[in-house]
Amino acid sequence: MDQIAYVNGSFVPLSEAKVSVLDRGFLFADGIYEVAAVLDGKLIDNASHLARLERSVGEIALALPETIARIEEIQKELVKRNALINGMVYLEVTRGADKSRDFAFPKGVKPTLIMFTSVKNIVDAPSAKTGIDVITLPDIRWVRRDIKSVALLAQVLAKQAAAEAGAAEAWMIEDGKVTEGGSSSAFILTRDDVIVTRQNGSEILPGCTRKAVVKLAEEHQLRVEERAFSIDEALAAKEAFITSATVFVQAVVRIDGKKIADGKPGPMTNRLRQIYVDFAKATAT
Repeated sequence: MDQIAYVNGSFVPLSEAKVSVLDRGFLFADGIYEVAAVLDGKLIDNASHLARLERSVGEIALALPETIARIEEIQKELVKRNALINGMVYLEVTRGADKSRDFAFPKGVKPTLIMFTSVKNIVDAPSAKTGIDVITLPDIRWVRRDIKSVALLAQVLAKQAAAEAGAAEAWMIEDGKVTEGGSSSAFILTRDDVIVTRQNGSEILPGCTRKAVVKLAEEHQLRVEERAFSIDEALAAKEAFITSATVFVQAVVRIDGKKIADGKPGPMTNRLRQIYVDFAKATAT
């Protein structure tokens, strides 16, 4: 059965979902996206994702074609129409399609809004039990990484390099420090049990799951430091992990082929994952 997507006011079969070849998202990557997880048929931490959507479109002077309340209604309707139990809802808004290709913002053009769903078993993913490998490579992205832009070529190349190396993620390095993963936030647990993740700024995307995990850790009286860390520090750490909407909390067991501690998911990572899953189930909408 064909999945149902949303395109500019209409629910249509995914196979029939189309936008113009002149759409600026296609021509210029002039757009913003969000991904919200779905667990037991409900959206996870969605208010945080929609708040980030509003911030990102504001940073590029892109008006949303629908209210935030209406966008959430569409998300939930898609979940219902696709009978989605576990997975995600993808959302993208672009500046729309003009009559020609010109770099300057077009006038009188309505933004494009599309959404679709996909199935993924996030909670019971095998990699949650085994942990993942990451590789490292230089961060070649632009300087406004805090904007969740659809311009993801650098991340695509990073994730492809990881795949070719038999790894699940790539940690990007700038000035000797880890910025973030290709599609995740990076964390380590130091030898003195301090959870470390890079502070928010233009160097990284302000991860919604990262934000929730930091807050939950602090609520459980765990020590958290928001600062940059190096790969040498990560390799010497007790544990390492990533967070994102599509993996929640997931252990990193090797970096560039070198084991972190005993090469298995650690107790702190497992604890934080369970804390986040409990939070997700309790607050899903």
